[in-house]
Amino acid sequence: MAESHGAAANAHTEADGSHHGGFPPFESHTFASQLVSLAVAFALLYVIVSRFAVPRVGGAIEARQQKIDGDLAEARRLRDESDAALKAYEADLATARVRAQNIGNEAREKLSAQTDAERKTLEQQLAQQLAAAEQAITATRSAAMANVRGIAADAAGAIVQQLSGIAAYGTALNAAVDASLKG
Repeated sequence: MAESHGAAANAHTEADGSHHGGFPPFESHTFASQLVSLAVAFALLYVIVSRFAVPRVGGAIEARQQKIDGDLAEARRLRDESDAALKAYEADLATARVRAQNIGNEAREKLSAQTDAERKTLEQQLAQQLAAAEQAITATRSAAMANVRGIAADAAGAIVQQLSGIAAYGTALNAAVDASLKG
């Protein structure tokens, strides 16, 4: 039975077309043809890759590099424009500040001059009013002093008449009142 089992297994292998050897790529009698087939396949693959795939990939890489270079150049140009615009803005801002300061100074000077002119005009008006008031005071004092002299002369005449019973003379009475007012 053991023989029949071995013969059956052998029959089964021969029916499948199997070889008794090892793995076909490692068999020595097919090794040379496999190397030739590998060399032909490699050469064919190399030609296909070098003629079609590499130029396409290289073209895509070159196009991408050109795009990147273009974008970088555009970014530099825009940065330079931005820097120039910033410098122009800062220059305009400095000019505007100077102009505003000058306008402020001119307005301050104008208002100061106008205030000085108004102050001088007001001082002149006050000086005129003060002079007029002093003249009025002087006139009032003179009138009051004239009235005081007359009142003093009348009072002195009335006192003399009351004490002595004699009416005082105008010139003597006026001389005594003048002496009294001066001294």
